[in-house]
Amino acid sequence: MDKEAKLYDNNVIFRKKYIQKQNIFTKLKNLIKYLGPAFIISVAYIDPGNFATNISGGSIYNYKLVWVIFWSNIIAIFLQIMSAKLGIATGHNLPEMCGLIFKKRTNWILWIFAELAAMATDMAEFLGGTLGFYLLFNMPLIYAGYLTGLITFLIVYLEKYGQKMVEITIFLLVFIISIAYSIELFLAKPDWSKVAMGTLIPSIPDSYALFIIVGILGATVMPHVIYLHSQLVQERNNGLDVREKKHHFKMEKIDIVVAMNIAFIINAAMLIVSAAVFFKNGIVVDSIEEAHKTLEPLLGTLSSGTFGIALLASGLSSSAVGTLAGQTIMKGFIGLNIPLNVRRLITMLPAMLIITIGINPMKTLIFSQVILSFELPLAIIPMLLITSNKKLMGVFVNNFLIKIFGWIIASVIIILNGFLVYFTFIGLT
Repeated sequence: MDKEAKLYDNNVIFRKKYIQKQNIFTKLKNLIKYLGPAFIISVAYIDPGNFATNISGGSIYNYKLVWVIFWSNIIAIFLQIMSAKLGIATGHNLPEMCGLIFKKRTNWILWIFAELAAMATDMAEFLGGTLGFYLLFNMPLIYAGYLTGLITFLIVYLEKYGQKMVEITIFLLVFIISIAYSIELFLAKPDWSKVAMGTLIPSIPDSYALFIIVGILGATVMPHVIYLHSQLVQERNNGLDVREKKHHFKMEKIDIVVAMNIAFIINAAMLIVSAAVFFKNGIVVDSIEEAHKTLEPLLGTLSSGTFGIALLASGLSSSAVGTLAGQTIMKGFIGLNIPLNVRRLITMLPAMLIITIGINPMKTLIFSQVILSFELPLAIIPMLLITSNKKLMGVFVNNFLIKIFGWIIASVIIILNGFLVYFTFIGLT
């Protein structure tokens, strides 16, 4: 009898464990189904502009500015959650909602500035990919530009086979960047106790550090992906009732937290490697090319090679994302529906012109950040107004605390980006 009871108990335990494993597998499968949009968005937070500001900050101030990347990531997570919530709740993207509720003149103004920002971003990311080919293969910039254009054409073309194909491609490029900077961290051997202090204890060492801080924030919070995220969630948002939308939003928040924290780790790694290698050796790095050249004698060819690969993957992926954002902006605000590849060609031309006539790509990156600074409030403020409107959002409307937090973040971003514009023009005079 005891043997039968024991056998029965073992069977019960086995079935419970089997059911638990099946539940875990089902939950994981359900989560994977929703992962994707935030990974596309995260590319904007690890673009060539981030390379420049993070490397500069680390080479001058050691680990003291890691806290800026940490708090920038928290702000970015909040804004992307707002954008996703707007898209899920209304069934429209942010530009479409602006087109529905604002006056025609207002929408034309919003569209012009949004389009300028998207084109400036797209152009800068295109230049980043071009620099990647140039640094890796010593390829003339003009040919590197043509090759970058061809590859980004192909990435954008993948949308013909569904958004999931683009998501997988972007995920693979983000994975490449992650592996590259994991190798960089291993080779650099940073002081992790100082990294922890730099993350947890905010400091502004001097007045120039404020310029770097604002630059890091300006390179992190990007307006075009605020527009884009509200569109990308629509792929999984068709025909859902309120309960299903709540589940969708819950899954998308997980997607955002995972993707944005990967972006945070990569950004932090850029600054940490720069501090561990350049600051330690008394080298101040002012450009991406200089960083690549200096890494080789200090850490070897593996380090400089992985840096070039990371930059190339960043430029290619962020360039494709900029094109997708531009299409959302055009179609949403004023109803223009230009094929993605035509738009890709339009935004390639200014970048190719810059490469052909020999303008410094780094200066172009700086000017692109200025344009983005002007545009940012025009993306954030309409989003906060819409997500705080009960008639438009229903049960997803912002509560009082979220409203307060949102307007504080918007105010801080607007003020700091104003500083970025001011310091940029002061620096150029």
